[in-house]
Amino acid sequence: MEFLKHIFAFNQDSPLLFTQFYFWAFFALVYALFALIIQYGCKGEQSRKRMHMRNVYLMFVSWFFYYKTSGLFLLILLFVTLSDWLIAQQIYRNRERKNRAKAWLILSAVIDLSILAYFKYAYFFTNMVNDLFGASFQVFDIFAYIGNGCSESGMFRVDQIVLPVGISFFTFQVISYTADVFRGHIKPVKNLLDFGFYVAFFPQLVAGPIVRAADFIPQLYKPFYLGRRQFGLAVFWILNGLAKKIILSDFLAVNIIDRVFGHPLLFSGFENLFALFAYSLQVYADFSGYTDIAIGVAMLMGFYLPKNFNSPYKSQNPQEFWRRWHISLGSWLKSYLYIPLGGNRSAGFGTYFWLTLIGLITVVLTGSWWGLIAMAVLAVVIAWGAKRYPGHKKLMYANLNSFITQILGGLWHGASWNFVIWGGINGIGMIVNKFWRIMNWHVRYCLMSLALIVLLVWHMINPLPVINMFAVWTAIVWVVTLLRYLNFLVEEYAVMEKLHKYWPSQWRLGCGEVQLSQFKSHLSTAWAVLQTFTFITFTRLFFRSGSNLDPATANKVAWETAKNMVNQIGGAWDNSIIMPFCHEYRTVVWAFVLGMIIHWLPAKWKQAYRLYFARMPLPLMVGVVVMTIVVIYQFVMAEAQPFIYFQF
Repeated sequence: MEFLKHIFAFNQDSPLLFTQFYFWAFFALVYALFALIIQYGCKGEQSRKRMHMRNVYLMFVSWFFYYKTSGLFLLILLFVTLSDWLIAQQIYRNRERKNRAKAWLILSAVIDLSILAYFKYAYFFTNMVNDLFGASFQVFDIFAYIGNGCSESGMFRVDQIVLPVGISFFTFQVISYTADVFRGHIKPVKNLLDFGFYVAFFPQLVAGPIVRAADFIPQLYKPFYLGRRQFGLAVFWILNGLAKKIILSDFLAVNIIDRVFGHPLLFSGFENLFALFAYSLQVYADFSGYTDIAIGVAMLMGFYLPKNFNSPYKSQNPQEFWRRWHISLGSWLKSYLYIPLGGNRSAGFGTYFWLTLIGLITVVLTGSWWGLIAMAVLAVVIAWGAKRYPGHKKLMYANLNSFITQILGGLWHGASWNFVIWGGINGIGMIVNKFWRIMNWHVRYCLMSLALIVLLVWHMINPLPVINMFAVWTAIVWVVTLLRYLNFLVEEYAVMEKLHKYWPSQWRLGCGEVQLSQFKSHLSTAWAVLQTFTFITFTRLFFRSGSNLDPATANKVAWETAKNMVNQIGGAWDNSIIMPFCHEYRTVVWAFVLGMIIHWLPAKWKQAYRLYFARMPLPLMVGVVVMTIVVIYQFVMAEAQPFIYFQF
């Protein structure tokens, strides 16, 4: 009985994680029963009914998986599944009466977003009411209260609200489903159990990717197929994800990142900077590692999940980064937020409504009206600029709507000041980059020179650490801008052509002009990638400093952590500790360096070794798998590290 209780009871201290033995024992049993259904069920005239049996089986397995991960929050998942299935039917029945269909769509969004807002933003709204009206309200978990009333056990705490694992992901998934039914992109799923399987499919349930119904539901009605190559690729993705999570993410987190972010003042500026860059690799390895495992596990069962990452740190600008990072969320925000706001076409009521709301949120989070004033000034400037310069109207609207999308994307991660800053900096970075790319080189050089002069003067007057940090980076960017500006002048005024007549033709050919042009192109690409990676890493400071915190104290602690790290990075450095640090933490340093090298490998190289692994003879593949698992095991931490995005 104790063994069965351990198997079937929820234990919040030991959820089913992809990196734990218990999950793989669970999956082995699930897959064995799945294989029996496939082997003896999906053949002959009754194949469609057998496929339905497969789907129902995996749905109950997924529900059990979510119960073992989140306990009675499974009831929230079941409620959302039932409500959106019923509402989608009503939307489709009223498709000829647009107003009625839209009313059903609004009802679906209100239900889903209300549940999400209650669990995710209850602390924020409570603090907002208390600040505005001088009240002293406390959060109250109505679901825990109901549970205590039904069980009469008093086992649930009502004075705190715990965020259900994966609620943001499955909420966005069902919203996209009802929206696509309303738009006529898909027809509603007739069978509730099939829809329940789509919502709850366990590999991607708790941390994505967010799967569109149009991409996944047709797979429910296809017979199982797993070819030799697909099997090899599935195994590769699972091993790749485990290696990312355990060797890179967990190892870096435990050995340097968590220590520095926990007590930044105990570490030097170089150590803080290294931890910040290491966190950029950690969060990528953690999240993409989960996605890789999810893709591999789903593929073993004959289902295909969308690609969620595309080597994001190869990006040459912030826009490209967000097209490569968390692709499913970016696609969702584009389809259901950015485009409805007007995209690059217009800025309507929705645009200015969200600007106002964001301004009010910053007022609540900071206790200052400057945020609302800034949003008002931005709205006025955009409206004036669109009228004054109609040729750039679309660019202005696109920038404004993308800025709002980035801010709301930040708030999706949590209602705290650090996430607003993180989203806002990313939005500003995208806007600056877009305008930078359309400027001529004369203006670019003048602006960079002006920025450097301002920062240097500011540094001499008031040498704050944050100003020191920006001044150093601006100086580096200015030097590169100067070199590129000089190259532009040489090409613009045909200096080389004018000098060619004085050079022997043999010298010109030996110089390798084509190779020189290619070298400059590669150098320019490398600089753009490094600059983008540095910018994204800086924004991670605000993302990481507020993660894994109690919502009631997130703002204060996050701000203190970010401020202390900036003070250390921008303060005076003791360069004598750099070499001892690299020696003492050499394993960590090598893990970071090798992780970045592998990430920056050409895509065709990665595809080549994936396919080579997938085509290996089975005995050789088994040997490689065993050796890989042995290596991964050497990096396993004493305590299992949860996936970062479980908290979102």
